[in-house]
Amino acid sequence: MFRAPLPQQAQRSQPTEAGPSTASSLSADGVVGTDGAPLPPAPGASAEGDSLINRMMADNPYFSAGAGLMGIGVVLTALRRSVTLGATFAQRRMLVTLEIPSKDRSYPWFLEWMAHQTAAQQKGKAKAPGLFGFGQGLRSHELAVETSYKQHENGASEAVFNLVPGPGTHYFKYDGSWFQVKRERDSKLMDLHSGTPWETLTLTTLSTSRNLFSNLLSEARELAEASTEGKTVVYTAWGVEWRPFGKPRRRREMGSVVLAEGQAEEIESDLKGFLGRGKWYADRGIPYRRGYLLHGPPGSGKTSFIQALAGSLNYNICLMNLSERGLTDDKLNHLLGLVPERSFVLLEDIDSAFNRRIQTSEDGYKSSVTFSGLLNALDGVASSEERIIFMTTNHFDRLDPALIRPGRVDIQALLGDAEGEQAKRLFIKFYGNTPSEIEGAVKGRIMREGEVPLSDEEVETMGNQVQGIIEDEKRQGRAVSMASLQGHFIRNGAKESIGGIRELCRPLEQE
Repeated sequence: MFRAPLPQQAQRSQPTEAGPSTASSLSADGVVGTDGAPLPPAPGASAEGDSLINRMMADNPYFSAGAGLMGIGVVLTALRRSVTLGATFAQRRMLVTLEIPSKDRSYPWFLEWMAHQTAAQQKGKAKAPGLFGFGQGLRSHELAVETSYKQHENGASEAVFNLVPGPGTHYFKYDGSWFQVKRERDSKLMDLHSGTPWETLTLTTLSTSRNLFSNLLSEARELAEASTEGKTVVYTAWGVEWRPFGKPRRRREMGSVVLAEGQAEEIESDLKGFLGRGKWYADRGIPYRRGYLLHGPPGSGKTSFIQALAGSLNYNICLMNLSERGLTDDKLNHLLGLVPERSFVLLEDIDSAFNRRIQTSEDGYKSSVTFSGLLNALDGVASSEERIIFMTTNHFDRLDPALIRPGRVDIQALLGDAEGEQAKRLFIKFYGNTPSEIEGAVKGRIMREGEVPLSDEEVETMGNQVQGIIEDEKRQGRAVSMASLQGHFIRNGAKESIGGIRELCRPLEQE
């Protein structure tokens, strides 16, 4: 049986003019459509919801404070990055930095220069080139001490304390420009040879003053050289480098060593001729090296003559011990290639170091330096040029012929016991009128004993007596060393020294 739809149902199913508006408003309240799916929100309803959320967030004090802090943080971060980038850019454009590690040769020069400026400032004599602190009234408070000993003419010594800026940041003014010097010490890194921490000096100044770095370092070097002027520096091997041993020694005059007639002049002339012929050697393809061997009994003046020769030519001495523990063939070759400029290499008592092809000490220690390694270091393929080597020995007959062949040893000189003429010249040197420190000490002793100074004629006569005694003793097979005579003359006056010369002489077999 067919039933017609109810009027209400028919009215609900048919769209009316107000239908869409009603559906939209319902869907905004969560009402579904005719097909059961949720209706999208109306545009007006979405804007109204957003404004509601904004009002809720604005009314929340926690959200407002957090947003403000976040904004301030962003601004500060950007500002900090801008300042950092600006400072970095300005530093690269306006400042220049020089780094001096403690292994560099200029490091001790600059420290000595700093110590000199600090001492001058403490005495109130600081000038513009080297003023520490921000002015005369503000000085560095981070200091380090360098202790040294000063020898006086009378033999007394005193400790000298040099105060230098210690680890930290310091400022000084040089040639009208301000410098910042930062001394940093790394306690984790150590110099194995000296046992001192690794240090670095960093100098910073304006880029317009960068040329002052070379001037400053040159001044520091001149100051260091001035401290050794008139003195001989003795170097020893520290690992694979040369370092000064002790304080510089006073130069010894050539006249202070009395050798046989013309012997000292001959060796000195040969060495001077070698030093002036570098181009001659290079043009002929000859290695620019020179080797000297001085042999003779103990006390004949071998080492003293080398010291005097170095002082005469303004040279320093590099003392090498071939029996040193830890020294190998490679290190020996490396050291001979890094000899400081204007320096002799001295190998003393070469016979005791290599009287056998394989050297072993009494305690069983076997030397790491081989005989072949020494020969290759002297004139091998890897040997260095512009080098002067002196060897000394008391026993010439113990030397291996391969060591003293031409090319390794160019000049051999025998420095024997005292000859009559040598003894006479030594006597006149001590008691004559030629001024010297030794003569002054001896003459002062004579004057204190009430003796009168000798005239030149008396000194000459007594010198002839000394010469006659030495020659007479030598005919009898007896001799005396020059070192023994020198010590005898220092201890005694002129007249009493003549009477004791025969007691110093010993048979040649015992010399």
